[in-house]
Amino acid sequence: MGEPLTAPRATTAAPLLRADGLTVDLPAPGGGEPVRVVDGVTFDVPAGTTVGLIGESGSGKTMTALAVIGLLPERAATGGELAWRGENLLRPGTDWHRVRGHEIAMIFQDPLAALNPSLTIGRQVGEILRRAGRPRAEVRRAVADLLDRVGVPDPVRRMDAYPHELSGGLRQRAMIALALAGSPSLLLADEPTTALDVTVQARILRLLRSIQQEQGLAMLLVSHDLRVVAHVADEAVVMYAGRVAERGPAGATLRRPAHPYTRALVASVPAVRTRTALADPLPGAPATPANRPSGCAFHPRCSLARDRCRIEVPRTREVEPGRWSACHFAEEVIGS
Repeated sequence: MGEPLTAPRATTAAPLLRADGLTVDLPAPGGGEPVRVVDGVTFDVPAGTTVGLIGESGSGKTMTALAVIGLLPERAATGGELAWRGENLLRPGTDWHRVRGHEIAMIFQDPLAALNPSLTIGRQVGEILRRAGRPRAEVRRAVADLLDRVGVPDPVRRMDAYPHELSGGLRQRAMIALALAGSPSLLLADEPTTALDVTVQARILRLLRSIQQEQGLAMLLVSHDLRVVAHVADEAVVMYAGRVAERGPAGATLRRPAHPYTRALVASVPAVRTRTALADPLPGAPATPANRPSGCAFHPRCSLARDRCRIEVPRTREVEPGRWSACHFAEEVIGS
């Protein structure tokens, strides 16, 4: 995808969103003890920045994002704090109708599944505007403007199309327009380019970055693809088996990992490490919250694992200014 779209930006602003010890428990299939699928996750999303949630399938990335927007399964139980502009969203009585769509909006991985197949694109994009009581003609103009802003050609005609009548790239652009309709301050993007070919992926990522910069939005980007995170994220949060392995500035995290899991992820994607290096696939199968090993969850796959790693869960600690790692031997990882 070429060079990063922009250099990572430092910020000292108070975060729009702060997760502090966030936990999510889901009922176990067939009964039994609930499964902690998100376990003590902590990170900040400052205004105007992109934070990338990185990890393999089952690492807890999407569940974390769904907690942020209040779309967890009905029987999910949450703990810790999820502060939006200082207000804990996890407290009883949160007005999700005020938050969802208006302040925080989500771009889903598969727009064909997320969009209603029986409603036109224009009707779906304009729904939040109609609920606000805006006149029908005004809503149509606003929807056409939104579709035009996200690069949908001939937007007036495409408003009357159904999702299946658009290409994958145009459906994703329509999904972005729908997310922008409520003028949110934070976009959650869950694998927004996974189903698209490489050329369309790059266009969608550039579109998201452009919109973010124009409107000063914050973005929480969920991805298993380090190349995507390397190109657009300011901060990286690396998750494994429902826990944060490390977090810090995206550039430093991917250049000099402070956790063996991050280092293994980077080594498995040659385009992140170098243009000529061969990929080095991760050994073994990823742990999941339902079968999380004792001690450090990554220890069965880790070449640095020692007896301590098998027994003691590593605490998350600051290993360099602004960089945090949950590895007993993080300094050794950084220096290797």
